[in-house]
Order: sequence, then structure tokens, then C-alpha cells
Amino acid sequence: MRTFLDSLYRLAGVLAAVGMIATLLLVSAGIVTRPLGIYLAGTDDYAGYAMAACGFLAMAYTFKHGEHIRVSLLIDRCGPRLRRAVDLFAHGAGTAVAAMLAWYAVRLVLQSHEFEEVSQGVDATPLWIPQLSMAIGAVVLLIAVLDDFIQVSLGREPVRLAGASSEAARIE
Repeated sequence: MRTFLDSLYRLAGVLAAVGMIATLLLVSAGIVTRPLGIYLAGTDDYAGYAMAACGFLAMAYTFKHGEHIRVSLLIDRCGPRLRRAVDLFAHGAGTAVAAMLAWYAVRLVLQSHEFEEVSQGVDATPLWIPQLSMAIGAVVLLIAVLDDFIQVSLGREPVRLAGASSEAARIE
């Protein structure tokens, strides 16, 4: 199961990188072709979709690398029992927020599909298609946060992806 989860987080990270490259290529194409009098319809819209995709798809990968902002000023000063309680609360709250984000992102995709919503751009893209990357990213983030919550609930340290730096190493 651990191998599957780590592969899922890495796949989301790779897809985020693809979204970033797609954003670069689409914006570059628009910049290069406009002075030549060539208009590539939809490049601005698709660059925006790719940018949103890379943001949402990168969340779980970033989280499992321990790179999200965590204010540890208070928790570092707590004793072991209080630290565990605060850690459980923080992971529980994070899981709840991630669950709400995933729920509403998936719901948005389903509603956009049901109501046949399309973009206002020249190409009239069905909105559920670009919104799908947001929903997938939110669901994978929920899985990652839930994974950590379960680990902390069992009294273990959260599992980080191989190659992730420790918090102490980043502080120095």
C-alpha cells in the first residue's frame, strides 16, 4: 500500500510538472506569435488551465515532501503529551479542510458537466475538463493528509517521500 501511495503522490507531482511546462509553452507561443500577426485562439485560456492544474496537482507531492508551511514555534515548546495532542488536532483539522476542498472540487466538476457549462473563451471548452485536474489534485491531497493523520494517530511519524529533506535540515 505504501508503494502505491508514494507512486500516486509522485505521479501527481509529475503531472504538475507537465502542467508547468504546458503553461510555459503556451505563454511562449502567444508571446512569439503575436508580433508576427498570428493569433493562436485559446492559448491564454489553456495556459490558465494548465497553471491551475499544476497548482492543484502539486499540493499532495509538496505536502508529502514536508514543504508546506508549518508553524512549529508553539509545538516545539510543548511536552510530549501536549505535542501529540496538538499534532493530532492539526492533522485532524487539515484532514477536514482537505476533505471539504475535495468534496466541493468534485461537486463542481459534476455540476459543470451536468449543466454543460463552457468557458467564455473563443474555443468554448467544456469547463468540467479543466476543472477535473483541480478535483484530482484535491482528492490526492486528501489522501496524503489522511495518510499522515493515520500515521500520527498510530503514534508514528508521517511518512515522507524518498528524497524529502527533514525540517531540521531546512532550518539550518
